[in-house]
Amino acid sequence: MAEQTPEPKKGLLARLKKPSSTLSLGALLLMGFVGGVFFWGGFNTVMEWTNTEKFCIGCHEMYDNVYTEYKETIHYNNRTGVRAVCSDCHVPREWGPKMVRKIQASREVWGKLTGTINTREKFEAKRLELSRREWKRMLANDSLECRNCHGLVYMDLEAQASRAARQHARAKEDGTTCIVCHQGIAHQLSDDMEDEDYFN
Repeated sequence: MAEQTPEPKKGLLARLKKPSSTLSLGALLLMGFVGGVFFWGGFNTVMEWTNTEKFCIGCHEMYDNVYTEYKETIHYNNRTGVRAVCSDCHVPREWGPKMVRKIQASREVWGKLTGTINTREKFEAKRLELSRREWKRMLANDSLECRNCHGLVYMDLEAQASRAARQHARAKEDGTTCIVCHQGIAHQLSDDMEDEDYFN
């Protein structure tokens, strides 16, 4: 009489206990979960580190050019003591747009590696091109980074100067985005801008 092999148990728990070749599926899933947590934590830590001011001005191209301009603006030093760092204006907070921006930033890393703006002269020669790219990005996302701190709906127009209050009221009505009126708010505008480069 031939020996009968027992039928394998069915169900999720049985499958999780079933060994792969040396480990059970449950052990593999647990290891994958723990590994995923460590990977995500490390990935997020690196993403946040690349958003720090120290990282952004770590290369002389940024430190010697745009950072020195930024230090003279209201975003750097103001009566409230609130400082906007580079990533506050150039990196969205939301995860999806942030990842898109980080991928776009690889172009900037390539520029650093190839030395396309490694002198003041080279930087000034490319300033308008770099500005246009950033303005276009900000127009496309409705000045998302600006709106993280400045929302037209939260502004007290009565506390503003009359000209600013009028402009903000009109912007709210028309749906005008921040960058249209605030080009050059943190960095100098290029000397070789053309008429079509000015939004306002």
